[in-house]
Amino acid sequence: MIKDPASASILKTGPGSKIRDLGRNGMAEYGIAQAGPLDHLAYLWVNHLLRNHQDDAVLEITQPGFSIRFDAPTLICLAGAKAQVFLNGKEAGSSGLIPIFEGSKLEIGNFESGSILYLGIKWGFRSPSLLGSRSYFTGISDQDFIKKGDYIPYFTNHETPIIQTSSQANWDYQYLSESTIRVYAGPEFYQLSESEKEEIMGLEFTISTLKNSMAIQLEESFPNQLSEIYTTPVYPGTVQLTPGGKLICLLSDAQVTGGYPRILQIHEDDIRILAQKKPNQKIRFLI
Repeated sequence: MIKDPASASILKTGPGSKIRDLGRNGMAEYGIAQAGPLDHLAYLWVNHLLRNHQDDAVLEITQPGFSIRFDAPTLICLAGAKAQVFLNGKEAGSSGLIPIFEGSKLEIGNFESGSILYLGIKWGFRSPSLLGSRSYFTGISDQDFIKKGDYIPYFTNHETPIIQTSSQANWDYQYLSESTIRVYAGPEFYQLSESEKEEIMGLEFTISTLKNSMAIQLEESFPNQLSEIYTTPVYPGTVQLTPGGKLICLLSDAQVTGGYPRILQIHEDDIRILAQKKPNQKIRFLI
């Protein structure tokens, strides 16, 4: 099949949106973060429906008001947050396959639930591959985020896209309303007293405005007597407890080492529940 180069132009975007693939795995020894998708299953879902390779690059959109124009025909797929989506001015769903014609304009409006929407494209976006990944990351890629005026390459075969199925796969939005985050005890969890352990499992925590792809800080303080530790490995999903009593939940762009006690580790499947939360929403930990 012929695959000719084409490009999509970014007409409007807010901060935080970027190109993502599965990231730079196996490079932590060099101090390089993974930089994979914040919502791993939504990312895999769009590539699955497009029949792409699972590592094909997608757009991770984290703000409403995103707008993109496609220069040539293609097929795209959306999953993740439930949002208002418009194609050439007409309302479209925020999940599933969408045929794109030459000059089509896609607009992302209000996020009704969730905070991260994935836009996959047939054969993946073709941003430069650096250290084995197309993911944007500070100090590795030329830019940290998508910005207005960017042109993002993709492939087209110039044919009118056809969805060869009589049924539409439905994305399950249920996890966006979940508030319970499953966790394991971290290496320093056992330094907490029994009453502190019970308290932290019984508290309801609030997502703060200090939220990005590196970490989420929780609003409530948790007084403790733990001191900083020697620099040790940390991972996406590690929950650190600062000397000031703040909990910091690390995400996919997190550093690879840290000096705060690692009291919890979030279940791999529940990191996406946390990442999809908006500021002021509530969560509880379940060990």
